[in-house]
Amino acid sequence: MLALVATFVFSCLLFLSKPCARDMRLFLASISQQLALSLLGFLAGYRLLGGVASRATATAVDAMPLMPSFKRKRPAAKLETTDTTGEPSVLDLPELAIDCILAKLPPAELRNMAAVSRSMRERCRSDHLWERHMSDKWGSVLGTAARDEWRSYLSSSTAAGGGASGCGSAGSGKHRRWLAALSCVCPVVSWMRPRADGGAGTSGGPVLDDSIMSWYLHLESSKFWFPAQVYNREHGHVGFMMSCYDAELSYDFRTDTFHARYPPHGRRTVVLEDGVQWDRVRAPPVGTLAHDLHASDCLHELRPGDNIEIQWRRNKEFPYGWWYGVVGHLESCDGNEHFCRCHLSGENSFNLYD
Repeated sequence: MLALVATFVFSCLLFLSKPCARDMRLFLASISQQLALSLLGFLAGYRLLGGVASRATATAVDAMPLMPSFKRKRPAAKLETTDTTGEPSVLDLPELAIDCILAKLPPAELRNMAAVSRSMRERCRSDHLWERHMSDKWGSVLGTAARDEWRSYLSSSTAAGGGASGCGSAGSGKHRRWLAALSCVCPVVSWMRPRADGGAGTSGGPVLDDSIMSWYLHLESSKFWFPAQVYNREHGHVGFMMSCYDAELSYDFRTDTFHARYPPHGRRTVVLEDGVQWDRVRAPPVGTLAHDLHASDCLHELRPGDNIEIQWRRNKEFPYGWWYGVVGHLESCDGNEHFCRCHLSGENSFNLYD
């Protein structure tokens, strides 16, 4: 300690006696930092020794420590289950009763209940509570492709978050060391310590993890785009009536509609459409991509009068669309349902009426 003080005084004299170069300034800054840390360590040790001495001499009279801590210890076991007013709490109910109550809550209230306590947060994030909400609202528009897109979104977001946190950890290490040293002398400084999770828990966005609750909240937040199909695209354009095309959708919670993003075709770039209603959206019935031809295995089951969807596109530059049609009779058939043998002809060909 004394050696550091002497070195610091000698360096100050050199600084006053002759012009200092950049290296001398860096040296003085390093010496000042080491001197400050040593001084804080000395004061911290003095505080601890003072606290031990006061407790040793407090046999007859209770003595206050040299620098009392502002933190009050509370029993951890009763923190979440005991109410200071003595009134019964929801957490005092049996496990089955709590689960029944949570199962009756809508998604917004279930998310609010997750902020009550740590144990309640774990309960409210259970997949069995969110499966029904996901099926009721999103079951008709989410398919296998949407689930695959969600897994890819999770993987990319996790990789990006890990790289960002690695870059920031080195820069914040020195700041944490200073706060740790100051907290030994002044307990109030301990309140200023940064959180281990980087403050992510206080952000307004939903938590990103592999849970149904996280997927549901990200769908509601308008930040997640998922693949689906839209009937009568581009606000019912006459060229797309009675058809259904692949698109990427994002939910708009303000209007309870969707934003649609159609793939480019021909000379047209990506086409955007707003205000898509729920009754115009569906999950893709098959996993075939928009530019691939679907090989059907049910042609032998077709009968005249069946309602079907058939793939069609203008040329190879366009994606396939699913177009509505009705199966008709062969030209050799008179259309009499009692004598019709179109499905037994073995030609696997029918007339199609759109």
